[in-house]
Amino acid sequence: MSCKQARAAQSKIQHFKREVSNMDETTIQISGLSKSYAGKKVIDNISLTVSSGEVYGLLGANGAGKSTTIECILGTRKADAGQIRILGLDPHKDRKPIFEQVGVQFQESNYPDKIRVKELCEETACLYRQPTEYEPLLSRFGLAERKNAFVTELSGGQKQKLFIILALIADPKVVFLDELTTGLDTKARRNVWKSLLELKEQGLTIFLSSHFMDEVEMLCDRISILRDSRFVFTGTVQEAMEQSCCEKFEDAYLWFTGEEADDE
Repeated sequence: MSCKQARAAQSKIQHFKREVSNMDETTIQISGLSKSYAGKKVIDNISLTVSSGEVYGLLGANGAGKSTTIECILGTRKADAGQIRILGLDPHKDRKPIFEQVGVQFQESNYPDKIRVKELCEETACLYRQPTEYEPLLSRFGLAERKNAFVTELSGGQKQKLFIILALIADPKVVFLDELTTGLDTKARRNVWKSLLELKEQGLTIFLSSHFMDEVEMLCDRISILRDSRFVFTGTVQEAMEQSCCEKFEDAYLWFTGEEADDE
């Protein structure tokens, strides 16, 4: 082998190593996270790790602590204890760099009554130094024909898709999605799943919460299930079914959360 060929081979090896390293890169790291309200533990010493390009699902019954967990991770609510890192940054000390790299889908937001879809997208893009083009996102999520409509004229499902688009305008490395397909019909839900999986293939890390078990099965690489302020399961959907001895994931979820027993 000539020196030139050796250098070329070495270059390929280094490139491969970088690709493997990127796959293993930690995007979100939570250790010992706890939060109480009026002396009652809402989340108690929970830990999780989310890798780059992973779709991670946070599950649990209403009141299990999902919203509090996400708020603490994002730094919008202060935890009582624990360490939080997003892209290696502290959400309390490094708010500006995190803002530029993290997208968040809000369920309800207060927008002016007379603002059009494209105007809201343009105003959102102005918040970031290097936003992505919003029109391809409108097309990807089926809202291109509604760009001149007032936001108040959109259906509930269309607003939901718009909120996802607004979370993606920053061209983030990680996005937090809360009940992302609530209000969407079956076809629209599947189209959203397809778009998110395509974005995942491009390297986007997705942290989501959902009550739709088919959605979790379709999208999530790994999940954590909250019950009584703690994680009762962390792993893959398949592992959840195996540990619970359930043939369906929905039954496994009910088994871990105790909701099945509550219904009996």
